[in-house]
Amino acid sequence: MKKPLQTLQRAVDKNVVVRLKSDLEYKGRMSSVDPYMNVILEEAGEYNLGNLAANYGKVVIRGNNVILIQIEDRL
Repeated sequence: MKKPLQTLQRAVDKNVVVRLKSDLEYKGRMSSVDPYMNVILEEAGEYNLGNLAANYGKVVIRGNNVILIQIEDRL
């Protein structure tokens, strides 16, 4: 059985979608994740209702705001 944290750690340097409690989504390359699900995304974009709202070089997302992390290779 795979543990969720191990799956996320193996997904470092892959493209992911991170959905927040506020219904915002961030898409980018995950460069780091820790046991609290704090995530650092590179080349990130912020999406609101599916529409691109802003582009960022680097985004740090606090884990307690995360609802889900979707690894795009697994779509």
